[in-house]
Amino acid sequence: MAMSRNTTIPVKVGVVLDMDTWLGKMGLSCISMALSDFYASHGHYKTRLVLEIRDSKRDVVGAAAADLLRNEEVQAIIGLASSMQANFVIDLGHKAHVPIISFSATSPSLSSLQSQYFVRAILKYDSVQVPTIRAIVQAFGWRQVVLIYLDNEYGNGVIPYLTDALQEIDTRLQERHSSISH
Repeated sequence: MAMSRNTTIPVKVGVVLDMDTWLGKMGLSCISMALSDFYASHGHYKTRLVLEIRDSKRDVVGAAAADLLRNEEVQAIIGLASSMQANFVIDLGHKAHVPIISFSATSPSLSSLQSQYFVRAILKYDSVQVPTIRAIVQAFGWRQVVLIYLDNEYGNGVIPYLTDALQEIDTRLQERHSSISH
């Protein structure tokens, strides 16, 4: 049976965002605009991404991702506001052989995860924020600093990069304090 010229092929993509945050709202808006712009310029494409949107509600990202994989049979999942969320969902994606794409998970420790199904669509933290922090310390001429950081994989993961950057400008770390973990 020949396919009609106007027939489109839907491709389900899960979108998991915390819709109570600006990142979630802005992320969904950007994804929707990008799709609209893409198809306006490429109207001849037969495939059409169909967004299956789930609100992660900050803590139920695993449930949202599992629902998308099991019930919606999505071909990919995009979103995931935090590195801790990504860490959990990467494992689900690996088991289901479904790509997980995060545009905001920045933890350096995510790079060590060996999953061919994880794509980080963001610059590494150390390549963006650490040089900025170093420049601020240098501009103020601070010779000693105290690092205060969140005691989780993200906070602990960025410390080596920040330590190296501060040593490059001869700034000494007086002491390090981690905050109470969440």
